[in-house]
Amino acid sequence: MRVKGVIVAAGYGSRFLPVTKTIPKEMLPLLNRPAISFIVEELEAAGIEEILIITSRRKKSLDDYFDREVELEQVFTREGKTAALEAIQPGRAQVFFVRQQAMLGTGHALLAARAFVGDDPFVVAYPDDLFFGERALAADLVAIHRQSGDSVLAVQDLGDVDVSRYGVVAVGRAEGESYPMQRIVEKPAPGTEPSKLVSYGRYLFTKEIFPLLEAGWRAFEAAGSKGEFYHIDAINELAAQGKVRAFDYPGLRLDTGQIEGYLESICRYALAREDIAPFARHLFRKLADEA
Repeated sequence: MRVKGVIVAAGYGSRFLPVTKTIPKEMLPLLNRPAISFIVEELEAAGIEEILIITSRRKKSLDDYFDREVELEQVFTREGKTAALEAIQPGRAQVFFVRQQAMLGTGHALLAARAFVGDDPFVVAYPDDLFFGERALAADLVAIHRQSGDSVLAVQDLGDVDVSRYGVVAVGRAEGESYPMQRIVEKPAPGTEPSKLVSYGRYLFTKEIFPLLEAGWRAFEAAGSKGEFYHIDAINELAAQGKVRAFDYPGLRLDTGQIEGYLESICRYALAREDIAPFARHLFRKLADEA
């Protein structure tokens, strides 16, 4: 079974202005790696060989990053800089691009991927969410889909934390590593949430999502609705048909879409790298003492 990957990267990144006026937020680095490279690496680790990145105007640097840099390759080859040459090589997956012509929401963006996806299941990733665990999260989603044939959402149990700013998932009894999903409730008022399982930015969808998205988009347009069109209603329709599962991810999720989360991501990545971790630990202790 072939699974494809789709990365939704068309947003403005307004929380990071002014830098995102000219630099896509997906290219903001964790040390010397752009954030989006972690997403692509995760998809590749799941065996995904074809990835579509949905972009928008002003994001040509994403296209350039995943292309070859022939001039640099020649320089590094001539100078014998093997490590530098390896660092600039594209990954294993083929990366394609399509532009969302207007910022009309994630549901609208996913419709732009239909021709690329065809009849194949596909993992959808939001680049604001980075996941670090023993296995690539995308690989877990693919494994559960192979067992069930269903669409799969990544969720995480936040325990006693207020979940009113999240999409919260209602589920049935656990079956192996996943739950049958009943519905998503967007931003429930405190005390009304159906569980403490929140939906994060990883999904595996089957082609069955597309007719539901198209019907939703037609209704959205016919009603003269303004703003953005989302994919939550389509997921809930699939869930009502018993065709969605929820996977409670046991690893670490980092939110690079917020300034605080981005800073935490840089710090945690520094501590996870053998080459920089000793310096990072020393620096963090020094800064803590000086604060």
